[in-house]
Amino acid sequence: MARVFNFSAGPAALPEPVLAQVRDELLDWHGSGMSVMEMSHRGKEFMAIQAEAEADLRSLMGIPDNYRVLFLQGGATLQFAMVPLNLMPVGASADYVVTGSWSKKAVAEAKRYGTVKVAASSAETNFNRIPGQDELTLDPQAAYVHITSNNTIFGTEYHYTPDTGAVPLVADASSNILSRPVDVGRYGLIYAGAQKNIGPAGLTLVIVREDLIGRCRGGAPTLLDYAIHAENDSAYNTPPTFAIYVAGLVFKHLLAQGGLAAVEQANVDKAQLLYDVLDRSGFYSCPTELASRSRMNVPFTLADADLDATFLAESKQAGLVQLKGHRSVGGMRASIYNAMPRAGVQALVEFMIDFERRHG
Repeated sequence: MARVFNFSAGPAALPEPVLAQVRDELLDWHGSGMSVMEMSHRGKEFMAIQAEAEADLRSLMGIPDNYRVLFLQGGATLQFAMVPLNLMPVGASADYVVTGSWSKKAVAEAKRYGTVKVAASSAETNFNRIPGQDELTLDPQAAYVHITSNNTIFGTEYHYTPDTGAVPLVADASSNILSRPVDVGRYGLIYAGAQKNIGPAGLTLVIVREDLIGRCRGGAPTLLDYAIHAENDSAYNTPPTFAIYVAGLVFKHLLAQGGLAAVEQANVDKAQLLYDVLDRSGFYSCPTELASRSRMNVPFTLADADLDATFLAESKQAGLVQLKGHRSVGGMRASIYNAMPRAGVQALVEFMIDFERRHG
């Protein structure tokens, strides 16, 4: 079997050593005689798996003791509602920085529960940049400030942490979590869907400061209250057990690589390899502002859009898949998350150079 280099924006590639371990343990986890998929979420075997996963994540990210780690479901999209339900009291407002499609959806959902103020937006330049600190119009009375730390569709990423003063900073970090060190203590809450850098789809990670728990407005569904999940160690109902298990293996894999500082250097190297080709070519172009470029998602276009279908067909034949850009913007997109090896980016670069030689 020949594995391809999968540049999907999500569900994305997983580290091969993790997949191999999952394969080896699939029928019999550590002599238990059963698969993790068959375990009771309240049994000692799975409870140990979850506790170890949390401990490793805390070590990886340097999560302070006054933060809770919740393993939830519903994707980052459900957090668009859970955040305002838990953090924005009735009659209050929240600030949102709008940098793409997902932050727009987060705004639309939050408006169902309170007043949303747009602190800054890059819509006027088709979301090709991240607004700087000096562009943020922040309300000191806001319940929180919400950002999307990396934008998969438009290929932009925050390379600074906004200063929000005493107002809690909330980040949808779905597509760049675990790609670099983060000072968790500067955030009130970080959430992320798992299917890009953490593990399989179905798991949602929430890291929330303890003083922000227990504020859920009355009338909200029980499962949308962070306090319920915190009080029950993410097991008020059956959690996504297999996804948590795989995520735990990913955490160990990243620790074995040297932690997030080493992971960041690898990601910088991979991204630079690809951006260098884009920048020195007249055949390819990247629409993203230089200072806002994402290390995780690299959109690019061809000088002749009529060649897009040929590029995709030939790249797939070369074992380079899922390079089609998002339907809302077109072009191409290479998602090069943690699990994408440098060899995959090198193969893409070599293909791009050859394609330009033949079609440019």
